[in-house]
Amino acid sequence: MKQYTREESFLAHFLLSDTKSSLFWLVVRVYVGWIWLNAGWEKVINPVWFGTDAGAALKGFIMGALSKTGGPHPDVQGWYAYFLQTFVLNNTTIWSNLVAVGELLIGVALIFGFLTGVSAFFGVFMNLNFMLAGTVSINPTLFVLGLGLVLAWRVSGYLGADAFALPRLHSYLRSKNRN
Repeated sequence: MKQYTREESFLAHFLLSDTKSSLFWLVVRVYVGWIWLNAGWEKVINPVWFGTDAGAALKGFIMGALSKTGGPHPDVQGWYAYFLQTFVLNNTTIWSNLVAVGELLIGVALIFGFLTGVSAFFGVFMNLNFMLAGTVSINPTLFVLGLGLVLAWRVSGYLGADAFALPRLHSYLRSKNRN
């Protein structure tokens, strides 16, 4: 039986594997990281997100999302509304702290290029949750850029801490597998 192979396109190879594209990804990474860092910092210093009244802002956000569940084409799907009511609304302080600190950590990690693929994945996951809660804003843009950073994980952190961290992590994991 004859096997067919398909060559990778030049653009896909350049963007996802070639270190020459790392300057492009540096700009994307720092931009996305800056947005996350700002959003997280604003929440961490705000007592209704992270402090004495933590959870108050998140509760308002959730109530707004739950109000978008009606009609023939709701902005928030029923299954996600169930998740918000059952798991998030009953634990707003914990979730509020997780959102605030998570946004801050994602921003710092992306700006420094530390575990870029993993950091971008968590950013994409948070953007997805914000969009599922009926919030558009800049979330679709961050989702697409974050997805690009995840797909280009080999080169998106090349001009950053990943250049040092990933080889060491790889060596560590390889030595663990030998034992």
